[in-house]
Amino acid sequence: MNRLLPLIPLLAGLGLAACDRPAVVAVPVVPVVAPAPVPGPPGPAGPTGATGNTGNTGNTGSPGDTGSTGAPGYTGNTGATGSTGATGYTGATGSTGATGYTGATGERGRAGTGTTVVVIPPAASAPSN
Repeated sequence: MNRLLPLIPLLAGLGLAACDRPAVVAVPVVPVVAPAPVPGPPGPAGPTGATGNTGNTGNTGSPGDTGSTGAPGYTGNTGATGSTGATGYTGATGSTGATGYTGATGERGRAGTGTTVVVIPPAASAPSN
């Protein structure tokens, strides 16, 4: 292909030059029948021809169609339940409270002359906690 392009103008020039020649009148010649030649043995093979030029690279193909959307995936399994946490430590026991102060002793009563002393037993106390 690369060598054919420069030859086209050359062939066109030869074709136009042939049109400018004067016409030649052909004189009929009586054909002479000659004996057919006897073919001889074939000759040796000719040398290998030269390697041709590398062809042009073809055009890039058009892009393919987009593939179909895949099917949705399966739902995964539920995860395992975690272990129960360890029991917490027992809190410390509080300290015993301080003992209150003892009250002061009251004064002793005085008996008067000609008076009667009445002793009242104390009321029952509430149970202690």
